[in-house]
Amino acid sequence: MTNFETVIKTTEQLTPSELINLLKERTKVFVVEQNCPYQEVDDKDISAIHVFFKNKNQILAYARIVPFNQEYMSIGRVLVVKEYRQLKLGRKLFATAMDEVTKRFPKKRVKIQAQSYLEAFYASFGFKAVSDSYLEDGIPHLDMILQNK
Repeated sequence: MTNFETVIKTTEQLTPSELINLLKERTKVFVVEQNCPYQEVDDKDISAIHVFFKNKNQILAYARIVPFNQEYMSIGRVLVVKEYRQLKLGRKLFATAMDEVTKRFPKKRVKIQAQSYLEAFYASFGFKAVSDSYLEDGIPHLDMILQNK
């Protein structure tokens, strides 16, 4: 399947079914698949910008853009639904989210909390680790900052 729609919406712009579908997919990946019980839906979702690929009502890949702090924006909850991972949508999704951050927040830098095993993936976009590995909800993470902005 190569036909999909790119959707970029604030939480308020999401339809109820889009919101439920993306929260289901996030919970499926980050809580169930990664066997990590934590508060997956949080207050950041209220003001988040949601970037996702969908085909009809099926979410294929998803990321959210949220403020990290006053200086930085962040891209997180990056996922590709298991059944669509062979399509290599992760790189295209993250590039789309990066473009959206640049467009909407040109004066902000970008800082992410990456799962440690994805350090090389994010480094390929220009991110550099700025912390040692630490456990976040039992999973090794690194803080990374985009270097070319």
